[in-house]
Amino acid sequence: MQALRTTINAVVPLPDEEWEALIACWQPMNARRKTVLTAAGDTERYLYYVLEGVQRAFCLDEGQKDATLIFSYTGSFSGIIDSFFLQQPSRYYLETLTKSAFLRLSFADLSRLMQQYPLIAHWVHISTVHAMAGLMERHIETLTLGAEQKFRRLLSRSPHVLQLIPHKYLASYLGIDPATFSKLLGAVRI
Repeated sequence: MQALRTTINAVVPLPDEEWEALIACWQPMNARRKTVLTAAGDTERYLYYVLEGVQRAFCLDEGQKDATLIFSYTGSFSGIIDSFFLQQPSRYYLETLTKSAFLRLSFADLSRLMQQYPLIAHWVHISTVHAMAGLMERHIETLTLGAEQKFRRLLSRSPHVLQLIPHKYLASYLGIDPATFSKLLGAVRI
């Protein structure tokens, strides 16, 4: 619970009353490797805080080829954010890549807490804005950078992912062919 509190307080420090109300609603959950937590067409019911493991959100194109959208891992939040907040069917999948442990918070509980505690609502707002800013930055990189530039940005921002995440998913995340990813892995030095 201390890791969760540290993560939340880095965004908006919560007084003890708000923290106690919030922490009472988080429930532990475990999942095996390659478990689909949310499928396309399902409505995301939970916000997850990752205690252990690696997950990815992905979509499938018409030919059933998947494209990785985002990763989550220890110390981060996870879930299909648009489906969660809009309570609409997801267009994406969320799966575990490794055995994973979470704390999860239901939409109903978070909605109630946001109405009752303005600082919790503020934390959710600021966290969502940060997530959106990160997605916008990634979208711009995807549209404007070449394969090597995308690879270098990934390694400068998150070098640890090379040991955490299978390279085929990293290639998908960058929007490059796995063979190109392998060549870059051998050629690019940072």
